[in-house]
Amino acid sequence: MSHDRRVLNDLLRPDLSVVFCGTAVATASARRGHYYSGPGNKFWQLLHEAGFTPTRLSPEEDVSLLDHGVGITDLVKNVAQSHDRGLDFSGTPRVAAHLETAAPRWVAFNGLTAGRAAAAQLGLARRKDVHLGEQPWHVGQSRVFVLPSSSGAHATMPYGEKLAWWRELRSASDASPA
Repeated sequence: MSHDRRVLNDLLRPDLSVVFCGTAVATASARRGHYYSGPGNKFWQLLHEAGFTPTRLSPEEDVSLLDHGVGITDLVKNVAQSHDRGLDFSGTPRVAAHLETAAPRWVAFNGLTAGRAAAAQLGLARRKDVHLGEQPWHVGQSRVFVLPSSSGAHATMPYGEKLAWWRELRSASDASPA
């Protein structure tokens, strides 16, 4: 576990359509200073192909996501590591409070681990009851969607199947009232 003082700042502001929330910043992202910088991570490709951005952005363009109504945060703020083992999710209520203040229409957890950790830490659902897709619980007023992880380390699901889930979120977010 690498305790990194250069943890990335949240990309949050009011009136966002979707905020993507992962578990923790990966070491490659912490090193480069931009979200989802690892060469095997498909975040930027999924984001574009699902229709959240008109072009495929690079990690160095992560701040421009705000212009597209998209934000990014993580549940664990003080650790940079490229796996989820041993992460301390006890800070999740603080992250949830920031999300409640920003009040995006959707909070999209990037991976079942993130969604299950958030649900358990916030007392909203049992881990085993969290599944891919829209959840019956909310973070503040924000609807919740759990996506298959964009991480290359989670390559058990074919890319096309992952993309279908990301497109489902895009469709749901388009249908949400502004």
